[in-house]
Amino acid sequence: MPGASTFRGPGTPLLFQDVGDGELFFGTLARRALPAPSFRHLIFAGCTRPEPDRVNGCFAQCPPEGQVMLKGSFTALRRGWGRSEVEASGLKLVSESAVPLAFPVDIYVTKGHAYVVAMGDNTRDGGLAVHDVKDHAHPVLKKRIQLEGDTYWNGVWAKGDALYIASANSGVIAYDITNPADPQYVRALPGGAINVHTVHVRGDRLYGMAPSSSSQTLMFDVSSALSPQLLESISTPDASLGGVHDAFAYGDNLYVNHTTDGYIAFDVSDPMRVRELGRYAYSDSFSHASAVGTFAGRTIAFEGGEQLGAHLRVLDVTDPANMRLIGRYALRSEFSIHNMVLVGTKLYIAYYQEGVRVLDVSVPPRPREVAYFNTYQDTPPPRTGSEFFSNAIGIRVPGDGFIYVVDTNRGLLILQEQ
Repeated sequence: MPGASTFRGPGTPLLFQDVGDGELFFGTLARRALPAPSFRHLIFAGCTRPEPDRVNGCFAQCPPEGQVMLKGSFTALRRGWGRSEVEASGLKLVSESAVPLAFPVDIYVTKGHAYVVAMGDNTRDGGLAVHDVKDHAHPVLKKRIQLEGDTYWNGVWAKGDALYIASANSGVIAYDITNPADPQYVRALPGGAINVHTVHVRGDRLYGMAPSSSSQTLMFDVSSALSPQLLESISTPDASLGGVHDAFAYGDNLYVNHTTDGYIAFDVSDPMRVRELGRYAYSDSFSHASAVGTFAGRTIAFEGGEQLGAHLRVLDVTDPANMRLIGRYALRSEFSIHNMVLVGTKLYIAYYQEGVRVLDVSVPPRPREVAYFNTYQDTPPPRTGSEFFSNAIGIRVPGDGFIYVVDTNRGLLILQEQ
């Protein structure tokens, strides 16, 4: 863009640039620390502009001596609302509240309160922000909770008087929310340092998903909500680098988003005899989140991928040993899904820069978008260095007539369907 002076990737000043009508040419000098400190020139040249906000071109990387070490093509997209959309259709903004933590990512709503968790970064700590949302138009921040040395909180769920938080340092942290505005620390589960990325509760079971390097799903008995008991740890021997990310329990089965290993179904009816039933893998998979329900007697999974080119896949998982792709829903390939919630025949999606999308999935092979809200704004700038993992990231639809959304930049948004 005209006037730009830095390249966000390595965070270094541009050495030169020529950006104007019909032309794009710039370069920077990036420092590489490993395997040995060295510098590389990065040169980008735009070739075509197939759309007003998109540029295709080529790039080259070379050391100061001059020989080309890496070259290829690129496509650059200016972020903004897609499809010439307006701000919203079928959804209206009821309120917007700042979250006084580094990088808010997930939310759970119960007892008239919204519990927002956040990851820390190099500027501020993560933690938990508690908002009283009984007056949806005027949420009130009641408390902020942070633990020293434990700042990466990525997932949250509640059952009765217990709040469960996924911590990268302590596993699953349990809080007592008997007084919903004032959570009290109970303990960390199962004990010791373990990275748990997401949590999921169904009935009397709590699942904590731990990605690489342990790559396991911890299964707890929470029939006594404030006294969870570890039942089993589920793992896959051939787990690849990404490991387990999220899971959804339905009936006797647990459907696990196993990133680069795909989507895996386990029979968890007997916690002492968990067995894999089948999996669905696809090219360049990064299985990230899902929701499962029954439609016309068939068990249907809505599986969302992350990373470039990812989108929503609709899978018939009635026979887990033979999962079948029956439908898709995709927006721009540069942006991907983070979380989703299935309520009846509607699927609510937090779709990063594509905002909130509401789909009618009453006919699962043909998901139909019925509402949206574009949470993206040109300002303020992203809270972290990552522009890919930003904007609409967490979503809950608790059945009180409102949609609760976490946007990484804007905080807590409360929406209502029109």
